[in-house]
Order: sequence, then C-alpha cells, then structure tokens
Amino acid sequence: MKKIDRWMSPTRMLWASVGVALVTIALKTGAWWLTDSVGLLSDAMESLVNLASAVFGLMMVTIAARPADDDHPYGHHKAEYFSSGFEGILIIVAALGIIWVAVHRLFDPQPIAQVGWGLALSLGSSALNGLLAWLMFRAARQHRSMALEADARHLVTDVWTSAGVVLGIALVSVSGWLWLDAVVAIGVALNILKEGWHLIWRSSQGLMDEALEPEVLAQVNTVLAGFAHQRGETEIIRFDHLNTRKAGQRRFVDVHMHMPSAWTLGRAAALRGSVEQALMSAVPGLRATIQLLPSDVEAHFDDARDLK
Repeated sequence: MKKIDRWMSPTRMLWASVGVALVTIALKTGAWWLTDSVGLLSDAMESLVNLASAVFGLMMVTIAARPADDDHPYGHHKAEYFSSGFEGILIIVAALGIIWVAVHRLFDPQPIAQVGWGLALSLGSSALNGLLAWLMFRAARQHRSMALEADARHLVTDVWTSAGVVLGIALVSVSGWLWLDAVVAIGVALNILKEGWHLIWRSSQGLMDEALEPEVLAQVNTVLAGFAHQRGETEIIRFDHLNTRKAGQRRFVDVHMHMPSAWTLGRAAALRGSVEQALMSAVPGLRATIQLLPSDVEAHFDDARDLK
C-alpha cells in the first residue's frame, strides 16, 4: 500500500481522473440515449463537468509545483485554489442547466425505455467514480492537495447523483409516474449546487490566507511550549505574535521569540535554528519565520499611525 501511495502523485491522479471522466461520459451518455431519461441526462452532464475540472486541475497542479522565482518568491502553491473555485463554478452552472431541462420535462413527461441497460451503465460508471474518489482522498491527505480534494469531493457527489437517478428511474418503472424522473433530476441538481458552493467557499478561504487547522496549530504551540523557559517569575525564553496561514500544500508560521539581550547573536541564532527545525519536523510542509527580540522589547501591530 505504501508503494501505491508513493505512486499516487497529484499529477498522476488527475490524469487518472481525466481518463475515468472520458469513460463515464461514454457510459452515461449511452444510458441516456437508450432510456431518454432526463435524470440520466443530468448525470451525463455532471460527468462533462468532471472532465473539465480534471483538465483544469491538472493545469493548476502543474503550475503549483513550479519553484519560487523572482516574480513569485513564495512559490505558486495557491494555484490549486483556483482549481477548486473553477470546479465549484462549473458544478453550479451544470446544476442550473439540469434544473432548466428537468423543469421542461416535468410539464412534458416522456416514457423511459430500456431501463435495465440504462441502469447497468449508470451503476458501472458510479463504481468507477467511487473507486477513483477513494484513491484521490488518500492522495489529497498525503500531499495536502486542495485540487485533489476538490476533484474527489465532486466525484463523491457524482456517485450520490447516480444513486439518486437510479432510484428515481426504478421508482418510475415500478409506479409508472413519469413526472418522477424530472423531480429526481431537480433533487440531484440541488444537491450539486450545495457541493459547488462548498468548493467555492473553500477556495476563497485559501486565497484569503486562512489560518492553519486547529489540530495543526496545537502541534505548533506544543513545539513552542517545549522551548519556552521561565526562571521563577522571569521569562527567559518566550514566544508571542504567532500568525499562521495556508497556501496550497505549504503551511507558514510567523512568530516572535524573546530572549535575554545579553545573549550573543550566535547563541540566539542557534536556538532559533533549533526551534525552526523542530517546527518543520512536527508539521510537514511547514515554513517557519522567527524574529528574534530582546525580552524587554515588544513589537506592535495595527498601530493607528501605521495605517495612515
């Protein structure tokens, strides 16, 4: 399993997503063509979104992997957030299109043909999407990739979409209520809208330098507490003004470290190096910036004079 995890790089997984999207488009389009079900049409339209999202995500992951340069000294890691936002927008557009088609079919119900073949093709495509989503979630956690997580979430939504469509078509064939096909399609579209909004929100928070996750911040504070030192009422080493942010796969920490002014620069720098190394060892992908200050000096932020 470890060998498989090492193989599942963001680029490879997104190429796999492109391949699976092409296969599922063929299967779902065939299912819609056989049955003339608007529910299956909505399912096929979402697979088109999967393909566009995977291609765009592949482009953004490639850009995010570029090293820092003169124009982007902090790297290109935030490019993955554009992938998530783009995917969310595509999902919403697809959902609105599904609702448009379904509302028309609601007032003009049509019989569904060859239900067995249609459901078989839809279930086969759902199995492919479910397997790929599981693998992509594993890779997203391993590489801390927002693009992979967004694509995996969309694939899970696609699986639930297919499940709802299959249930709806089965109920139509049993009950004879043709209008139920359109109702299922509208329900699917509303669920897709929710997922699209969630992806756009996650993307916006990343672009706005969202703080580290609470569990990661707790690790950072634990490391800093291990280096803090107090003798009686006197604080020998202390930390303050801790700020954190995320940028794609990278995590950043800025903090002030106070120590006795009598220490030599070499001694202070050596301790700072130890703290930085401990932080980066505790939190993979972390970049720590530590400013050294004497114990009796305080830094001030957001002073009204600084905002003029």
